[in-house]
Amino acid sequence: MPSKFDKLPDRRNSNVLNKWTTYPKDVLPMWVADMDFRAPPPILNALHRAIDHGVLGYESPSKVLRKTVTARMEQLYGWKVAPEMVVAVTGIVSGFSIAVRAFCSPKRGYLIQPPVYNEFHAIKDNLGVPKYEAPLVKTLHGNRLHYEINWDGFEKQIKKAGIFLLCNPHNPVGLIFPRRDLLRMARICLENEAVIVSDEIHSELLLGEKKFVPLATLSSEIAEQSITLVAPSKTFNVPGLFCGFAIIPNPVLREKYAKMVDKLRLHVSSLGLTAARVGFSGQCDGWLKELRTYLTANRDFLIDSVSERIPEICFTKPDATYLAWLDCNELIKQGRVGPSPFDFFLKHAKVAFSDGKIFGKEGEGFVRMNFGCSRSTLSKALERVEYSLYS
Repeated sequence: MPSKFDKLPDRRNSNVLNKWTTYPKDVLPMWVADMDFRAPPPILNALHRAIDHGVLGYESPSKVLRKTVTARMEQLYGWKVAPEMVVAVTGIVSGFSIAVRAFCSPKRGYLIQPPVYNEFHAIKDNLGVPKYEAPLVKTLHGNRLHYEINWDGFEKQIKKAGIFLLCNPHNPVGLIFPRRDLLRMARICLENEAVIVSDEIHSELLLGEKKFVPLATLSSEIAEQSITLVAPSKTFNVPGLFCGFAIIPNPVLREKYAKMVDKLRLHVSSLGLTAARVGFSGQCDGWLKELRTYLTANRDFLIDSVSERIPEICFTKPDATYLAWLDCNELIKQGRVGPSPFDFFLKHAKVAFSDGKIFGKEGEGFVRMNFGCSRSTLSKALERVEYSLYS
């Protein structure tokens, strides 16, 4: 049965750089993490009303908006959050950058688990604080990749960090960390007086029957040492409106964080606030349910296609997100793609992935593929990759 997500607007007819205009017209863009789908009608209608009103003045996050965020957390997880605990930020990247500014120093940096979101790595140079790593442990079962926590490395490196920057669900490997692992990581952070900053931006993009538990809901003690970052941007495909929220139960942490937001003058746009209010209100949940079904089918189509047609490539089966993590190192060993799969597929398949090495040295020989697109686009990209390898 045809889906609303099969028919997409043309993004090439634009005078600005975006996912579809960064590369030449003969290249399929499967890279940056935004989807090709139109935002939900309730959000678009609210934005049209705001534009039609004609006055686009300064706006600040209202108590009603904060209550909408807290109601969302209670609806999804039974997590009772007071509105005053919610701080608006201009997106998740600025959200965790603010935390690092507030709670790290040139002597006490932040801990990450690569291969991980490239912006986590960029903090080191952008803010001048040390970056510590406890790389995830990779195992292979057939052509299926699995990742687990490096506990020895985690316990060793957290002693030097003011912040543990958690990515859950994890980008790019798609892992939702199990409750037992979250508890153990949190306990280690508490013992070492490290603030936990949990990037949970993909937490509503669950695939199949997967469930998600915010780290801060595990105990009041953990919540008191946590900053949880959420946003409507990935869920409802409005990342260009730059709006997110930091949920900070501890008033001491919250005051320090909010002062940094004010100091940097990070004001969220009025249209971003509008989209967040509508997205988190529940009006778009029917659309979101259909989206998850479509993304899950895309994921399964991708996995089946790669398994059957390109067996040299290994992959994770993501629990969430619309991102596939593809290991091309066997192709490199065979001399099939040269040292850089990203360069090879861009040149010979005319497909633009995200280069795995931007997620850390553990990503060398990998590419990340965005399957938040129509099935026809996904199928065409996979056909091009296959043809480039076997023609």
